[in-house]
Amino acid sequence: MTESKPVLLSGIKPTGDLHIGNYFGAMRQFVELTKEGKYRTFIFVADYHALNTVQNAQEMRQRTRELAMAYLAVGLDPKKVVFFKQSDMPAHTELAWIFDTITTMPYLMRAHVFKDAEAKNKEISVGSFNYPMLMAADILLYDTNIVPVGQDQKQHIEYARDTAEKFNRIFKTDIFKLPEPYVLSEVAIVPGTDGQKMSKSYGNVIPLFASRDELAKCVMSIVTDSSGKRPKNVYEIHTLVRSEDELKKIYEEHHGNYKILKELLIEDLDRYLAPIRAKYESLKDDPNIVEEVLTNGAREARAVSEAKMEQVRRAIGVTI
Repeated sequence: MTESKPVLLSGIKPTGDLHIGNYFGAMRQFVELTKEGKYRTFIFVADYHALNTVQNAQEMRQRTRELAMAYLAVGLDPKKVVFFKQSDMPAHTELAWIFDTITTMPYLMRAHVFKDAEAKNKEISVGSFNYPMLMAADILLYDTNIVPVGQDQKQHIEYARDTAEKFNRIFKTDIFKLPEPYVLSEVAIVPGTDGQKMSKSYGNVIPLFASRDELAKCVMSIVTDSSGKRPKNVYEIHTLVRSEDELKKIYEEHHGNYKILKELLIEDLDRYLAPIRAKYESLKDDPNIVEEVLTNGAREARAVSEAKMEQVRRAIGVTI
């Protein structure tokens, strides 16, 4: 039965426009992981986490919808995945508060986000300071076994494990499982149009759902280095959609002709991304699909999270 499978969980913040770096860097591998059928998978749009930076209601609604459409467009199957919004689950914030009561400030001050803000002399909101506890609640509510993360995000899972152990010890229970990080293998670092890592903050992105004309404009702006045998940035992006064996012949045949190589990259990127773009556009035309997926996901996630919260309430003594 599905319920006997190990649980995989991940949350994605709706905080920015997606680009091909997001897709080839992690989304593609993540969606493939959910297709393997090894796990009972919960994926949620982490809108309460996003509230630390997105503080405009219209933008939040738009970003949430766009992220949901994006994951459906790139192949997330709602028949195989419980896909929902964090804000539709009251248990997440309720459990986060309970975890707050057993967590010390010095412990939270070890979090990377707090340390980075402190080093830059930035003010930090209570929500940002406290986000590890909401994240621990996100993970622990679903008896999660593994959480896909990048190498630099393993601390999130350590906080969830620590919190589970502390709760179980204080309240003399074994309610919470200890999750493990699942570090995605072969996570690509995709170069931007300027050669740095592709990032919206650098203004060097190729949007995931760009039209062909937008793709062409972005690709033609890729910075090239004439000192090498081939344009490094163009080639590295090209390897995302073509095999190196194919590219070796192409780049030898058009050695030094960067304009033609960029035009070939435009063709290959457009051919690869066109089906994803078409699916995304069809979802925009029928918003009911996304609403139905999130409603169905919320129903299933709520049943699981509320059952866990009943155990928690009994353990802490608030259920009479």
